[in-house]
Amino acid sequence: MSDNKYYYAVARIRSRELSLLNEAFIDQLLGAKSIEEAMRLLQDKGWHMPEEYTTESDRVEKMLAAEKQKTWDLIAELVPDMSVFDVLLIENDYHNLKAAVKEALTSDIHHDIYSSGGTIDPKVMNSAIENRDFSLLPEEMRDVAEKALDTLLHTHDGQLTDIIIDKAALSAINAAGKKSGSPVLELYAELKVASADIKTAIRAIKTGKDKNFIKEALAPCESLDTERLANAANEGTDALYDFLSLSKYADAVPELKRSPSAFERWCDNLIIRNIRSEIAHPYTIGPLAAYIIARENEISTVRIVLSGLINDLPEESVRERAREMYV
Repeated sequence: MSDNKYYYAVARIRSRELSLLNEAFIDQLLGAKSIEEAMRLLQDKGWHMPEEYTTESDRVEKMLAAEKQKTWDLIAELVPDMSVFDVLLIENDYHNLKAAVKEALTSDIHHDIYSSGGTIDPKVMNSAIENRDFSLLPEEMRDVAEKALDTLLHTHDGQLTDIIIDKAALSAINAAGKKSGSPVLELYAELKVASADIKTAIRAIKTGKDKNFIKEALAPCESLDTERLANAANEGTDALYDFLSLSKYADAVPELKRSPSAFERWCDNLIIRNIRSEIAHPYTIGPLAAYIIARENEISTVRIVLSGLINDLPEESVRERAREMYV
């Protein structure tokens, strides 16, 4: 698809950007006194309202799933080759790989543990693991699937299995970002890997893991020296903060000190801040990628707000977790 042909696709996205949720609306949503009031606000914005549901949580999840599907259906109309956006879907594939590997050790089948929206049909994933037919999987996933399954079968160590798959997922995201040819998607991938490595380092400190474990768990990352990151994590929290303070992720340190959820919010906001410039780019695939990321971000924030209402959480604690909007 040539640059000129993106002009029509971007024009369509420009019109859809007008319906993206902005900070003022999120503030209004945060001020809702009930789940019904919040749902009415979203309905007025054109969000899908499920007619059948079992609980309020089920109602919310069905709405969010429909909104997510709406986004991908639109992109599929505009872009003939969707593989360029695989970097945004790979995380779901590796989540499903985890589910399939762990399910292989049980006699029960739980289809609800699989995520939709990946690049691989969850049924194919399940069949590949259950029958040890790794040829059903993409080439880059076969070795890690076999290694993870063998590790869990022989050690019954779910944490070690997760680490194997998580690291492979991050490497796959990084590779897909580079393969996309899109600066936006490449940046997205780099920020995802960097933030995940920082989270891994923090968890390793809290659980008392040694340096070899930490080094093995970290995924390669161009914007972070993972060797130094592992060394710092091995020395403790203060050393890690000192290392990060001298990196491009220095702003993460106050958020890490505040809470894990504050750091999660910071990571998501960092991505949004770095893709906002795509609003001004008319001829590349960047605005389409940015729109998908923006929609995922607002869906995540709506989930946080509605979950807070369902669980009667204080407005201030929910507000602290709400993400910045793209527009």
